[in-house]
Amino acid sequence: MTFPAPGTPAPDFELVTDRYEKFRLSSQRGHPVVIYFYPQDDTQGCTFESIEFTAQMPAFRELGAVVIGISPDSVEKHCSFRDKYNLGVTLAADPDRKAIEAYGVWQLKKMFGVEFMGVKRVTILVDPEGKVAEVFHATRIKGHAEKVLAATRALVERQDSPARGRKRG
Repeated sequence: MTFPAPGTPAPDFELVTDRYEKFRLSSQRGHPVVIYFYPQDDTQGCTFESIEFTAQMPAFRELGAVVIGISPDSVEKHCSFRDKYNLGVTLAADPDRKAIEAYGVWQLKKMFGVEFMGVKRVTILVDPEGKVAEVFHATRIKGHAEKVLAATRALVERQDSPARGRKRG
């Protein structure tokens, strides 16, 4: 399966978060949404990525953006991961891979010569109207959250431009 293309509607989903609340993408309309898919809690790369997104949360909030990390881990594992590293991002559990598969991030991977199915590290920026604005392949974790923040800022600036006739409130 392929990732959703920019300009197409972002697949809707509802998942339980590390706060034991339901998160539905379509309920976030009016705000940019950053969805970062990652393979597994408490692994080196996933930890570093979540810490970087946490560090950028004040800037994302200032833009009115919602940030959510999704992995196939359980809510309980997310809570432990969040508490261990003092994470400030919302983490959603997708053990049935509903969102993961809808976004095409469940793919064949290869590590140390062994092929297996797993979550491809991808971030999707969804615009306030619910369409995919950009797809980021996190090939390098360091600086990834900053790159997504810059794209979110540019998206908000385009939305706020006088030609669009809008202003953030």
